[in-house]
Amino acid sequence: MAAVEIRNVKKVFKREATEIVALNNTNLDLESGGFLCLMGPSGSGKSTLLNLIAGIDRPTSGEVIVDGKNISNMSESQLATWRNHTIGFVFQSFNLIPVLTAFENVELPLLLTKLSRSERRAHVEIALSLVGLTERSSHYPRQLSGGQEQRVAIARAIVTDPALILADEPTGDLDAQSADEILAILEKLNRDSQKTIVMVTHDPRAAHHAKVTRHLDKGILLPEGVTA
Repeated sequence: MAAVEIRNVKKVFKREATEIVALNNTNLDLESGGFLCLMGPSGSGKSTLLNLIAGIDRPTSGEVIVDGKNISNMSESQLATWRNHTIGFVFQSFNLIPVLTAFENVELPLLLTKLSRSERRAHVEIALSLVGLTERSSHYPRQLSGGQEQRVAIARAIVTDPALILADEPTGDLDAQSADEILAILEKLNRDSQKTIVMVTHDPRAAHHAKVTRHLDKGILLPEGVTA
């Protein structure tokens, strides 16, 4: 089954009297277990496409179908519930809460579920072990390196066992070694846990970790193998 189906999607942003076409006539199919990298210059529509898949933005026209559900027609409350079960989001800025430990940051999405405290603990421990941070669970973000902070962010993204991981420039704030470690973790999650991943990046080295790379140019998703 396809994990993501984008059908004739157009996204227009209105600023005062001006209309900006962020995506135009976009079609995309991503199979379950795929690892797709989206590349393109700033303003090409990469993050807009990622936000549409996450249900953060809505298309101006067309359909976005994720994990078999047409999310274009969902209400905000339906989207919030669906997103918490289906999507794990990894951002460029780690978005960790500084007054919470690594364990507590990872546990946050589970507080919206009906899991018991012991069940939440088990989920968090598994997520932290998958990113190699079991020994850092009681550390605060300020006590971690940038690469470790991003690993905590990935653990938080996967703690609900989502079908789809969306990563927006996940290595943008990291040095080369930390970036390689993060990309290796994403590749392992895709290979060993069959997580479907969509990653936005400017970095050609990061793109090598994906199975498929597609380029965007001025709101147009170019055919596979074509670069901007």
